[in-house]
Amino acid sequence: MSMQLGYTMMTEQAGPKDLVSHVVGAEAVGFDFAVSSDHFFPWLDEMGHAPNAWVTLGAAAQATSRIPLMTYVTCPILRYRPAVVAQQAATLQLLADGRFTLGLGAGENLNEHVIGEGWPPVAVRHEMFAEAVQVIKELLAGDGYTTFHGQYYDVDGGKVWDLPEGGVPIGIAVSGQKSVALAAEYADVLIATEPKPELTEQFEKAGGAGKDRVGQMPISYGTDKAAAVTRAHQLFRWFGLGWKVNADLPGTAGFDAASQFVREEDVEGSIPCGDDVEAVIEAAKAYAEAGFSHLALVQIGGDQQRPYLEWAERELMPAWREAFGS
Repeated sequence: MSMQLGYTMMTEQAGPKDLVSHVVGAEAVGFDFAVSSDHFFPWLDEMGHAPNAWVTLGAAAQATSRIPLMTYVTCPILRYRPAVVAQQAATLQLLADGRFTLGLGAGENLNEHVIGEGWPPVAVRHEMFAEAVQVIKELLAGDGYTTFHGQYYDVDGGKVWDLPEGGVPIGIAVSGQKSVALAAEYADVLIATEPKPELTEQFEKAGGAGKDRVGQMPISYGTDKAAAVTRAHQLFRWFGLGWKVNADLPGTAGFDAASQFVREEDVEGSIPCGDDVEAVIEAAKAYAEAGFSHLALVQIGGDQQRPYLEWAERELMPAWREAFGS
């Protein structure tokens, strides 16, 4: 039961310079990989940040030398056009010397409504996403000029001129059978936020056997457990709403209203809080047992990253290596 340990650059919790220093620290203490959210808005006003993920990742690529980097995840259907995403991914892969994976997903209204084109129904945006992935794959393949005329996107003689040798691995976020089938066909990596074994099983059956499967799990480290619970409630009380709700809410006020009845004890029951290493390991086992090969932890609180990294190096990593052998 092997599973690599990842660090999350949560762009909703810190400014760009701090995020870069945090991932430098994560590399230094021995995290296996790092992922970055890609938002225009935080989920709640209390989170307080939303710098551009691509600029920040470019800086992180130059400030680090070993740790793999990944978007978790970029939506290529509205705020970004798929051709632009392909160019960004190729450039970042060059800056990262081959350490970058392009994680893609169908997005959230929270971030995409800002361009004023509305938020499509779920069936439509999944069709848009599938078409966008095809465009990105074709442009990154580098086979001459690309002309593409689809139902949602057009590319007129597009070409990415600076392509990395070996290309750019693509991860696709999944939530059900259709997205799993898309991931099995087009992705090098499966991405999911819940430890559902049916997702990894369907992925393998559809052609994804042997490919990496990356999950994500929030924790709220702190030596004062009560304070860690309060911080998790303040910043992550939206987490338990589920992605069917989260994908459609248009702004921070909506997330605040939707989570107004979530209690601290509800958050404590779903997110490991405090400094109990075994609680984190036990929660992570659900992902390993569900067939995930990688798990990125989200430490809640932008101002808590330094003590978290110190604790991770001192206590979490030895326990993790023993439990998951990575």
